Amino acid sequence: MEARDIESRINELPEDLKKEVIDFIDFLIMKKKQGRSFGDFGFKWEGGLAEIRDQYSSVALQHQANDWR
Repeated sequence: MEARDIESRINELPEDLKKEVIDFIDFLIMKKKQGRSFGDFGFKWEGGLAEIRDQYSSVALQHQANDWR
């Protein structure tokens, strides 16, 4: 797809949607600079609930998370 095709489509949008397009483009640029993809997954959260380990089982926490949804 060429830049002029993208530009002509963007020009058809109302101003509020043009802002969303710009925000999304900024997000894609940031994501590329960070070298991350949507599929990346890490364990940065590991141990985050250690203080309640003795109070709740993992199954109980799963049920509670479903209730919050």
